[in-house]
Amino acid sequence: MITVSNLSLRYGKRVLFEEVNLKFTPGNCYGIIGANGAGKSTLLKIISNEIEPTTGNVSIDKGARMAVLKQNHFEFDESPVLETVIRGHQKLWAIMQEKEVLYAKPEFSVEDGERLAQLEADFAEMNGWNAESDAAMLLSNLGIGEALHYRQLKELSGPEKVKVLLAQALFGGPDILLLDEPTNDLDVKTISWLEDFLADFPNTVIVVSHDRHFLDSVCTHVADIDFGKISIYTGNYTFWYESSQLALRQRSDQNRKLEDKRKELLDFIARFSANASKSKQATSRKKALEKINIEEIRPSNRKYPAIIFKPEREPGDQILTVQNLSAKVEGEWVFSGLNFSLQKGDKVGFITHHPLAISTLFKVLTEETAPDTGEYKWGVTIRKAYLPNENAHYFQSDLNLIDWLRQFSTDKDETFIRGFLGKMLFSGEESLKKTSVLSGGEKVRCMLSRLMLTSPNLLLLDEPTNHLDLESITAFNNALVDFKGNVLLTTHDHTFMQTVCNRIIELFPGGFIDRQVTYDEYLGNPQIQEQRVELIRASQKMAV
Repeated sequence: MITVSNLSLRYGKRVLFEEVNLKFTPGNCYGIIGANGAGKSTLLKIISNEIEPTTGNVSIDKGARMAVLKQNHFEFDESPVLETVIRGHQKLWAIMQEKEVLYAKPEFSVEDGERLAQLEADFAEMNGWNAESDAAMLLSNLGIGEALHYRQLKELSGPEKVKVLLAQALFGGPDILLLDEPTNDLDVKTISWLEDFLADFPNTVIVVSHDRHFLDSVCTHVADIDFGKISIYTGNYTFWYESSQLALRQRSDQNRKLEDKRKELLDFIARFSANASKSKQATSRKKALEKINIEEIRPSNRKYPAIIFKPEREPGDQILTVQNLSAKVEGEWVFSGLNFSLQKGDKVGFITHHPLAISTLFKVLTEETAPDTGEYKWGVTIRKAYLPNENAHYFQSDLNLIDWLRQFSTDKDETFIRGFLGKMLFSGEESLKKTSVLSGGEKVRCMLSRLMLTSPNLLLLDEPTNHLDLESITAFNNALVDFKGNVLLTTHDHTFMQTVCNRIIELFPGGFIDRQVTYDEYLGNPQIQEQRVELIRASQKMAV
């Protein structure tokens, strides 16, 4: 168990936490949520003793082993991959190192023999004889093949390093597992494996993530950081969000009878529990929702941006036609032979294994770059808006936000401009901020204000959730579900893809797959997966 007592953390006049008291108990997974800058990662650093709180303390059960997902991707660059994983169990690794030194001695003293006997006993108790095979199995499950196990970590790519460091944290079954954004740079298959692993993990997990699907799959509780306090609620992220929104609506309805409100909350809990029982969620496995106290459900104080896309006109029958479109990047094909036509209501999710394929496609469709072969044609009624993955070139001036957004508006009136900034939570003095001091999330919110200004009926969105907090992601997600136009989208956010898109197109250097299905249906269809394997092989031959 982890006990947090009277915890406070202040930086000058800024207060992150004040007099926080919490308990994290074994067998549960806690998702830490809160707005950007609320102190989610900081809380993990306090628990892991990386930083000291201003007041209070954190205590863990005697003998409990804690593992933390390392954020420094270069710390173990000189170490072999397999060794890096085993070093996650520091006590076991220290025993292995000491044994090696003692066995290397030309002569043994009596004390050396006694010490070795103790080390061997401790080593066996920690299942040390299986350490290498256990580490190798973890790596293989995470997609790191045996051919890489004895290479130095610096020889691996960025995403491969992330998987090795994740294996390091998971190795040896720690009593307490701290994970800060564990799904970053992971592919869908690896994330699914990690979800299953954590759903069955018997000890304490505390995780920070912006991936709602991941939080829903693994969390039994949500720890919400808001207004300098941290409150723990039973249930996963979706349960917390929907129940807090329901409580907020109830609070604003003063005329409702108390008993009616209580009945509505009980009905909501029953519906959610029924849905959860059909999934692999840890929430349903532990039946936490069945024990929830209705008084726990409170409205959230969090502010959500008002993301609303209002098309200036409805799209006509001719939206977009793509014929035999292909493109290379640095002489390498990233997609080829692409053919598709958009119909009214199509919201297309694009996926690929090549990191540049979809960004290149979107740049072609927005005329930022030319294709190597093929052509495309937009319908005359289409008014498109593009949210690129990289937006730095939009913020090279040092304008304040009002003047920055005014550049993209036909209506230059300040009140009109402030209205769009206000929807994205830039109100009052915030709207006079200089673009040079904006965070990544603030820049994306500015770009969303720009998109809303254009009244588009078609959106091209390249990793739109990057840098956004959960509140902005949720509001953006809801806006796209309600959007009456067309969407071309790529994102690593599983929930975003599943709830918005009704069609999936996967790009390969040697072809493509186009199916009118949801994201989950696409991933779960055996015939589609067989076709994917064939196209991957064809693409590998092209590369040779």
